[in-house]
Amino acid sequence: MIPAIYHRFIDWIGDGTGLPDTILHLHAGLAVLMVARIVTRRSLGSFVPLSFVVLAETFNEVMDRMHYGSWRWADTTSDVVNTLFWPTVICLGIRLRPMLMRLDAKRVRNDVV
Repeated sequence: MIPAIYHRFIDWIGDGTGLPDTILHLHAGLAVLMVARIVTRRSLGSFVPLSFVVLAETFNEVMDRMHYGSWRWADTTSDVVNTLFWPTVICLGIRLRPMLMRLDAKRVRNDVV
């Protein structure tokens, strides 16, 4: 019952926006990331906001599994990649930035000498 209600809600969002599933997953992943960042007040470079995206996508795929009665691996894989790609890139980019800045500063100092 809950998976059917959830699936109707997801279909309503898709029908209401007219956007394809791929774009909806991209937007959903980024929206969850930003809301988690605001609610937890943790940096986008911490794994906390990213964990919320992973949990939300896991919930979505479990609801799909329960609704359809089996895994639809091609769809599930595409959904996971589309939802997690940019939040993961943002998290890693922010995490790596201090290290890259130190390496860049070191390179500049070596070029000056």
